[in-house]
Amino acid sequence: MSAEPRPGRRLPLVRADQPRRVTVTSPRTAAARRPRYPATREIDEQTHLGELYMRSLVRTQFRLAMFVCTVMFCVVLGLPLMFLLIPELREIDLLGVPLPWAVLAGLIYPAFVVGAWLYVRQAERNERHFADLVERQ
Repeated sequence: MSAEPRPGRRLPLVRADQPRRVTVTSPRTAAARRPRYPATREIDEQTHLGELYMRSLVRTQFRLAMFVCTVMFCVVLGLPLMFLLIPELREIDLLGVPLPWAVLAGLIYPAFVVGAWLYVRQAERNERHFADLVERQ
């Protein structure tokens, strides 16, 4: 092998009077780095941070439950009120059964099932978001 540079390649110019590069770091660099604990450990050990995480999950789930209960409450009280305020609806028959009876006795339960299904779906999504948040930390 020859010491000649290949075409198109330059050798770095180093002069004898130039000092070498030195990396400068703080003596406290190692002290500033503390071990990172996963958030699951914070929750398991019930630290202040773990309590904040759990409080946020409980608050989110509570808000969802209150929303679903409010909607169901409005539906359950709103239907009889609607039949009271609109007398024409009371006179309609659905397969030989008065409409208020059909709605209140039979059609309301599928609405409850759909509401419960949506609640469970949203609650599971909240828990997945919480788990992702905890794992990211």
